[in-house]
Amino acid sequence: MPFRTSRRVEFVDTDTANIVHFSNFFRFMESAECEFLRHHGLSVVMTWQGQAIGFPRRAASCEYLKPARFEDVLDIVVTVLKIGHSSVTYGHEFFLRGELIARGQVSTVCCRVLDDRRIEPIAIPAEIRRVLEEAAG
Repeated sequence: MPFRTSRRVEFVDTDTANIVHFSNFFRFMESAECEFLRHHGLSVVMTWQGQAIGFPRRAASCEYLKPARFEDVLDIVVTVLKIGHSSVTYGHEFFLRGELIARGQVSTVCCRVLDDRRIEPIAIPAEIRRVLEEAAG
């Protein structure tokens, strides 16, 4: 099932033409993903069965269809597109007054965070996978 959230464009998000700078859509996607996970009792960084795990990004892309400007309220729809052995890919759609203005994808990998802060990919734990699958519908 899609998760919906909204965000008002702040002045800091815009460039000198008063249009949202393209790079900020990546920040918006990450914030929406965090809200999605929090809504489902998860996080991009958490302790799972005594082990620190996280979901760092593997890939991200965004296609821009129309501009957004200061004070616009964007509706952001997050969907789980794919759940792999250790990866999750999210889709993001940005709407302004009901019109699609941008869409993007973010792929993450479930990783164990080692004591020396290195990370190593692991299989998505069964309970987290279950929550993600339920959210995906």
